[in-house]
This record gives sequence, C-alpha cells and structure tokens, in this order.
Amino acid sequence: MIVRYLILVTAVVAIGISCFTLGVTHARRADSAARASYDAKIDALRTELNRQRGRDAVVRAGASGTSGESSDVDVREGRDQAAAMASRASMMVEIKKELQSEMGLLPVHLLRDRRLSFVELYAEDNFGKTNYGTAGYLGEGYFVTVKHAVVALKDDDNRQGTRKVVSIKVVYKGKQIPARLVDAGDAEVEVDDGDWAIIKTVELDLPALKPDTAFSYDFAEPIFRLGNDYSKGIVVSTGYVGQKTTGGLITCLTDGHPGVSGGGVLNQQGDLVGIPIGRMQGDYRFSFILPLRPEMLRKVPGLGGSPLPAALSALQASSPNMTLGAASH
Repeated sequence: MIVRYLILVTAVVAIGISCFTLGVTHARRADSAARASYDAKIDALRTELNRQRGRDAVVRAGASGTSGESSDVDVREGRDQAAAMASRASMMVEIKKELQSEMGLLPVHLLRDRRLSFVELYAEDNFGKTNYGTAGYLGEGYFVTVKHAVVALKDDDNRQGTRKVVSIKVVYKGKQIPARLVDAGDAEVEVDDGDWAIIKTVELDLPALKPDTAFSYDFAEPIFRLGNDYSKGIVVSTGYVGQKTTGGLITCLTDGHPGVSGGGVLNQQGDLVGIPIGRMQGDYRFSFILPLRPEMLRKVPGLGGSPLPAALSALQASSPNMTLGAASH
C-alpha cells in the first residue's frame, strides 16, 4: 500500500514538472517570436529613415548648387526646387512693390536717408523774437526754405516795415550754424508762389536732395512731407495731392503744423518736388505746397546756377536784411 502511494505521488510530481517545463518553453518561444517581430519592425523603420535621409541629402545638394555623385533625376529635382524657391522670392518682391505703389508707401530706409537732408531753422528779429522753421539741403552749403522764414514780410505784425531779421541759424549735429540769404522769390506776403528762398552756410556733411521740377502733382498722388514740427525735430507725414490753385500752389491733405514751412515734399522716388509753405486757418490737415521750379535753383551751383558775382556778395555783406532771415510759424 505504501509502495503504491509513493508511485502515485512520484507520477503526479513528474507530470507537474513536465507541464511546467513545457509552459516555460512555450512562453520563451512566444517571447522570442514577439521580440523577433519587434526587432524586424525596428529594422524596417531604421532602413526607411536612412533611405529618406539619403533622398533629403540629395535634394539639399541640388538646391544649394553643389556638385556630387547623385543621379540625373535627383539633380533635376534639386534644380526644380531651387528654381521654384527663386520664383517665389521674385514674386514676393513684386508683390511688395505693387503694395507700396498702390498704398503710396515709401521704403522706410529711404525716408530715414531723406530725413538727414533736412535741418531745423531758427531766426531772430530786431525785437528779440525767435521763430522756427525748416530747410532742405541742396549741397555745397545751400538750403532751400520759404522766404517768410528768412525775410520780414509785411504781415499783421509788420505793417510799418519796422521788423527786421538780424540772424539765421540752422541746427547741425546739435550746434547752431550761421546762414546768409542768397536768393529769394518776389513774395510780399506769406503763402504766395514767390514765397521761397535760398540760404547758405559753410559746406556741411549732409546728403543732398535730388530736385524734380517736373513733378505733375496729379490728383490723389501720394506725397511725403518732412518738417520741424512744433520745433521738436524733423518729423515725416504722409498725404495726398488735392488740386492746383489759381495762385500756383497745390492743396494737399497732410499735416501743416507750425514749423514745417520750408521743409520738403517728396514723391514716391524720394525726390524733392516742393516745399510746404502754409495751411488753411484752423485746419492743420489741409495745407499748401509750393511746387519746385527751375528759377528757385538759379543761384545754386550745379542745379541751374553759378557762384554769385562778387558785387552781389558784397551787397549781401553790407545789408543785414539781405544776409539774414527768420523762420516763421
């Protein structure tokens, strides 16, 4: 009996061990199969990634214009991509130009360059009153401005002609530089087609403006005004051409703040086409422009004139009212 019991127990243990061994073996085989499948997928992904990197390298080589061992197809693909990129860049440049033209915009770098050509103008009369305005540089020490900025015209404050201008100065690099009158129009009052003047200082290191006396001033043409607004320095303002007046002036919609008289009016190419000379009473947004004319440059060397005769220079030196002036506004 005891022998039979031992035989039975031994058989049961043997069967259990056999089943456990089979279970472990099966599990290991299943794990190996899963791991092999996983490794195969990883290898496939790695192979695809390497293949993609190879294609990208070929495209980049073609786009950058480098030579190599790539096939004709790869080279053509690279060239096509480079051509497409160049075409898009060219198209963007054209779109920007169209927008600037349609909206009347001037490149910022050009406005910044032109700003350097304008200076603050200050003048004092014999009553001790100092006025301010603007002047635009024409080169060789010559500036264009308004006559009422440098000559005491017969306004409400000068009915008897007793007011005289005793000094003019322009601000250059934070310093006031003396100036003298060279030429002027025939205006006897402000805001007139003869309300212009040319003054001169020593030659200064400023960029000279490019005058355009043929600008047409078509209706709604965009313009840019630079001037010494409220004696706070040169400020830019944009606007549009209105209509021509019977007095030879141009109406425009742009700021006409005190101090901008004698400043510059630029076209879309950045050329000097006129000077602001006044505004409508009570309305700073409605102002008047004096178009640039050849006669205004007759005494400026290289722009239509020659150096002043010695006799005229001597006359200016002997006449305070001819050699000095004031900036009105």
